Amino acid sequence: MGTFAVIVLMLVFFIAIAALAFSVRVIKQFEKGLVIRLGRYSHTADAGLVFLIPFIDSLIRVDMREQVINVLPQQVITADNVVVTVDAVIYYKVVDPVKAEFEIQNFNFAATTLAQTNLRNLIGDKQLDETLTARDVINMSLREVLDEATNPWGVKVTKVELQKIDPPADITTAMSKQMKAEREKRAAILEAEGVRQSDILRAQGEAQARLLRAEAEAKSIELVAQAAENNFTDRARELKKLEVAQSVLSGNQTKFIIPAGSDIINVLGLDTNGHSNVVPVRRKE
Repeated sequence: MGTFAVIVLMLVFFIAIAALAFSVRVIKQFEKGLVIRLGRYSHTADAGLVFLIPFIDSLIRVDMREQVINVLPQQVITADNVVVTVDAVIYYKVVDPVKAEFEIQNFNFAATTLAQTNLRNLIGDKQLDETLTARDVINMSLREVLDEATNPWGVKVTKVELQKIDPPADITTAMSKQMKAEREKRAAILEAEGVRQSDILRAQGEAQARLLRAEAEAKSIELVAQAAENNFTDRARELKKLEVAQSVLSGNQTKFIIPAGSDIINVLGLDTNGHSNVVPVRRKE
């Protein structure tokens, strides 16, 4: 074999190795591969090993993961002629890699332009106060508009978030003073309400205490009345006995000896100096 033949064989070998290396591609898990054959779309390859026809096929990789676009800050005029600075973040993902590759040249630029245009429209229809308090409404409306516009491009807008809405410095200062006044007003109202509740609770406590005292006094009176009734009955019985004894003794000449200091002497009105049939006798000490 001559030198020329050896060179040809080596050349063919290297070309074969190069062709083999060129024809084998690895597609990652989060990608889709678009096989382009002679300038035309041929088919879509999933993740894994892909074989291409050397020098005829080429491969375009499309990232299928959710991605983020930052919309740069821009000045927007509200319905009440206040200039605010607004920016946003767009979250999207490719759902059709063929459309995403062939239907739009620069999706990021197109989505950013759409977002800025629609932000001017949405915020321009609202008052400043409404704009500051209606972020969720603006986010939802902007997402719906962008999703509808990007659908022919094989892209789905999953979420749109306004990062900031900054009014001018003088309006921010005025709003801060207003918020401070509102907070002080609410604090005064809460303090007054607390005082009123405290007065109510104190009045309720005093009324409850008076009720308890009245119940205690009524119970005490009831007990005293019961005790008085019992004692009066016993005393009345003794008094009746003494009245009978006095009636008997007053008409009798018989003398009775009663110990001095007995209660019956006082009840009958007897004494040691008066005339009586009853003679009190003192006990020897």
